Amino acid sequence: MAITINEELRKFIDPLMESERAMLERSLLAEGCRDPLVLWGEILIDGHNRYEICRKHGIAFNTVQNDKFQSIEQVMLWMIDNQLSRRSVTDFQRGMLALRKQELLAVAEAPQPAAESKPEPVEETQAAPAVSPSPKTSRKEVAQIAGVSSHTIAQIEKIQKTATPELIDAVRAGTISIGAAAAVASLPEEKQVAAVAGGRKELRQAAKEVREAKAPPKPVPALPEATQAETGDELGTLRALNAALQAENLALKEKLAALSAELEQVRRAA
Repeated sequence: MAITINEELRKFIDPLMESERAMLERSLLAEGCRDPLVLWGEILIDGHNRYEICRKHGIAFNTVQNDKFQSIEQVMLWMIDNQLSRRSVTDFQRGMLALRKQELLAVAEAPQPAAESKPEPVEETQAAPAVSPSPKTSRKEVAQIAGVSSHTIAQIEKIQKTATPELIDAVRAGTISIGAAAAVASLPEEKQVAAVAGGRKELRQAAKEVREAKAPPKPVPALPEATQAETGDELGTLRALNAALQAENLALKEKLAALSAELEQVRRAA
């Protein structure tokens, strides 16, 4: 059977990292392709990496049909659910998949314009009817889809919007945690790239500095009234003592000047 590769579907799921692909290749060479590839007609919808490796090494594989889909969007939703069902998927990948599913559902639920219909003219005095927004999946629901907390989804959203590709790869590789990556993602792009290049230690330090900069200043504890009074009395005593010492120092300077003058007179008389 001919197999067609749809590039949009092939790129829809994030590609394997080099280490993951190498592990899959070793497994296929040692044990063969045990899981069948899934087709929608002739289009491959699951098993793109296995298909490439099997063709490269001439490894035999089986296929199964899944013909229940009516559109490519339905295929994409199935691909996401299929990935989410796998135990090897990390929390970060689960969050990204759930957010992607949210986007697809939002597009599917958005009101579509009627085909070949012309809008009725609206008089100037008549307000145009408001279009009711399509229901949007809440962050809590996205978190339930991903099997993580709402806070984790918020952090993944921030990473998705502001992180550089290098930082995203570091999260996927487990070099940095989701929380730390969300902190580093607030830095300018060049600083993110530099932190990733510095490795795990540099990434942790960058995240620590960001968190410390955002932390509110620690309040100075207020002293009890009795302590404040005692402190005020001690301060007054120290000020009085300082004034007395300064006066004594001035008197000593005057005596020293007088003695110097007497010695000078004696020296001249001699």
